[in-house]
Amino acid sequence: MSNDIAARVKKVTAVLLNVDEAKIEDSSRFVEDLGAASIQSIELVAAFEEEFDIEMDEDEALAVKTVGDAVTFIAKTIEEQKG
Repeated sequence: MSNDIAARVKKVTAVLLNVDEAKIEDSSRFVEDLGAASIQSIELVAAFEEEFDIEMDEDEALAVKTVGDAVTFIAKTIEEQKG
């Protein structure tokens, strides 16, 4: 399941940040490596909520720094909400 989540996270990130999806790694940091501005971080949270049909705690979600951490955070949130 988390491979599917990772693929979807990378797709959403690539579209929103206008970055080549092939260049997005699990270790990629949203701000430092992918160039996300603070407003885009908020947009990413909203896009992930929509993509996965979940509600994320905004403060916790904005504390997530890497793509891999986002995948883990989203997987945990899905488990809690759909479990």
